Amino acid sequence: MQPTTSVSVRPATLDDCPVVYRFLCDLEETTLDPVAFGAVFARNTTSPSVWYRVAEVGAEVIGFVSCHAQWLLHHTGRVGEIQELYVQPDYRNQRIGHQLVAEVVQIARQEGFINLEVTTNARRTDTIRFYEQTGFRASHRKLVMGLMPEDKESV
Repeated sequence: MQPTTSVSVRPATLDDCPVVYRFLCDLEETTLDPVAFGAVFARNTTSPSVWYRVAEVGAEVIGFVSCHAQWLLHHTGRVGEIQELYVQPDYRNQRIGHQLVAEVVQIARQEGFINLEVTTNARRTDTIRFYEQTGFRASHRKLVMGLMPEDKESV
């Protein structure tokens, strides 16, 4: 199925921070600290190991994906990981998420990553199904320890 609207994907800029903030608050089902979020967003937009991409319809940003890379000894190479992926609810099921993942896969290949990984909460069964449809497979189990006092359960 092709998207029903013309979607373009481009690198995120600092001007995208407010909309990406709204997306991530919705994704995490919480209100994130906007000042801390802005600082991390600004820092990561200049990092050579982080790629932020937004999907647009016209001038409206309707989706976001982030990929972070690191050199891992046990892979003896560079590994990328999708950290966040969000598409506005009104635009879901139009393959926009697939376009965002394809953009990250292209980056991963250009950068010579050994693997591209993604982690999601086990309760997000639709998200897991989506990632499996885009070519990811369940091969590992991630364990998480919350370190902040307000962390009852890390998601």
